[in-house]
Amino acid sequence: MLSELSIKNFAIIDDLTIRLADGLTILSGETGAGKSIIINAVNLVLGSRATAKMIRTGAESAELSALFYLPGNSPARCILADQGYGADGGTGGDTSDELIIRRIISANNRHKVYINDRPATMQLLAAITENLAAISGQHEHQRLLKEAQHLLFLDQFAGLTGLRNAVYEAYHETLPLLRKLEGLQNDREKQDEHLELLKFQKQEIEDAEIAPDENETLKAEQARLKNAEFLYQNLAGAIEALYSGDGAVSERISEVGKAVGKAAGIDEELSPAAEALSDITVRVEDVAEQLRGHLDALSFDERRLEEIQARLDQLTRLKRKYGGSLADVLAYHEKIESELEGLENIEAAIADTAKALEKSREQLAEKCRELSEKRQEAADSLARQMEAELASLKMENTRFSVLIEPIAPGRKSADCLTLEDAAITETGTERARFMIAPNPGEALRPLSAIASGGELSRVILALKAIMTDSDTAGTLIFDEVDAGIGGEVAEMVGKKLAELAGLHQVICITHLAQIAKFGRHHYKITKEIEDARTRTLIQALTEEARVEETARMISGADITPTTRQHAREMLLSNGGNSED
Repeated sequence: MLSELSIKNFAIIDDLTIRLADGLTILSGETGAGKSIIINAVNLVLGSRATAKMIRTGAESAELSALFYLPGNSPARCILADQGYGADGGTGGDTSDELIIRRIISANNRHKVYINDRPATMQLLAAITENLAAISGQHEHQRLLKEAQHLLFLDQFAGLTGLRNAVYEAYHETLPLLRKLEGLQNDREKQDEHLELLKFQKQEIEDAEIAPDENETLKAEQARLKNAEFLYQNLAGAIEALYSGDGAVSERISEVGKAVGKAAGIDEELSPAAEALSDITVRVEDVAEQLRGHLDALSFDERRLEEIQARLDQLTRLKRKYGGSLADVLAYHEKIESELEGLENIEAAIADTAKALEKSREQLAEKCRELSEKRQEAADSLARQMEAELASLKMENTRFSVLIEPIAPGRKSADCLTLEDAAITETGTERARFMIAPNPGEALRPLSAIASGGELSRVILALKAIMTDSDTAGTLIFDEVDAGIGGEVAEMVGKKLAELAGLHQVICITHLAQIAKFGRHHYKITKEIEDARTRTLIQALTEEARVEETARMISGADITPTTRQHAREMLLSNGGNSED
């Protein structure tokens, strides 16, 4: 139940608070006073889209807050606990009976949402408010005129939401299997040509017998062969200088070492120097020996050079085809092997997928048949009840029917998603269309063909009355319920709203005294100009103030004693429904 609504700096409202109770609450006032603005504020609290244009001129932000009292079985309580918004601030804790929603709309479009004074997301807000309140206004009229919504109305009336969800889940389990099977079958059609290509690529890489570091090794050998003469000259010169030539380094160091050795025989402190020179001599000789071995192995082989160049060209071609490096080529080879294995097993995969698809499709078809049967039964029941409700709303001779039609398969519909010449969709195999004949002798026509706003308003009210048990919203808000009606019809609409208020909190915006008189509570919405600014006010009416407002609703601005007496009699005729 919506207990309190506070609005600040929103449109022409500067600061307004409404305290609400159960039963039927009436909101009335002159056109343009701000009644629709209040409905827009409730919509925003329930999660509709906000824009900075909604902020009152001159303000930096607008703030909307609502206090709801939640029944023990409210889905919102479970969501609050699961998301850590329980009374103890932790998940799984007890949730308070109170729910406070606050939205701040900023001029910079950085809007904020708070639930029980804690920051929250729009997704969480939408989940929590899904069943808190339902607003029936222009949006509801448009929704009812969309035939795609009629099937949902029927399912809600018949309590088939669970089965409808089961069909939805089964459909979305079947669809991926169908797509997988189609993909496998398509792969099989291309398999022969693709298989030959993969085998050729695999063989080409294997024939090359690539070593991971072969490219670098070959380039090093190629460089040695191309520069063999230069290397020979340099190595030979180095060997001669170090060891074999006249005055070679090793010979001179040896002579110096011998001299220092003799001196060390006299002065022992020179022994380390003598030993070092002897070691250097040996090391120089070792280096010279290493260079000589390298020189002996050095050769210039024109044929080997050509072989290396050819091999490098082959490796370059493979890198261009299969990757930027030899490692990439080898990785591509592994990928080919894996893909070949998959292609060779495609028949088994097709068989397994087809089997899984058939099983899933059978389960989907079974649920669709059950849903279709129950929809057919519910359609007749809904039609009879609608006719009875419309009769109580002064549409006595109205005929109402729910036309159930199979959905025709499209040209590209898969056989597994058809059932008895109907296409299977995520909502089943049929569509529903509300048909109505408001006057005797007329043929049934689609509800969307109704021209009268008054008739459409009563159809919506009749649906709400019928679906009271299945409607989980705690608060029902009616705007434009009096569109196109008056007199005795308005009286019957008022009675119907009062009946609904026995099971839900009902808030109704109306211009008709015949409806307003049934209210248990009555608020008047006005606007005034103060300091050259327009603002909206709301006032809970006392008994006498309510008589005055009812008189205004009857006759307009020209209120006479007779009008007041008429208003008083109207309110008394309702048995003193007001508690004010």
